[in-house]
Amino acid sequence: MSNTISFEDFSKVDLRVGTIIEVNDFPEAKNPAYKLTIDFGGLGIKTSSAQITTLYSKDDLLHKQIIAVVNFPKKQIAKFMSECLVLGAVKEKDVTLLNPETKVKNGSPVN
Repeated sequence: MSNTISFEDFSKVDLRVGTIIEVNDFPEAKNPAYKLTIDFGGLGIKTSSAQITTLYSKDDLLHKQIIAVVNFPKKQIAKFMSECLVLGAVKEKDVTLLNPETKVKNGSPVN
């Protein structure tokens, strides 16, 4: 188990629901990955790199709702700027994306 944090620490993390609107290959990445473009409603469009190629095809991901951290600083990955962190659960080396059970409005907060 990791270190305990306070509720105040956790409340600083902005988790939001978004819909993937574009998926592209990312051949420059060290590990196989996709470049994702995600619609977060009123928060706008953000990009992310995700190492999820073993469980998901590009067609599987298009229009899929996901959960992401949207208030991390931007991160340069190769020649790509990642603006949010898409969340997933790791089983061995594969990542399964976290997503709402039913469709919700893009930009909805996760509490």
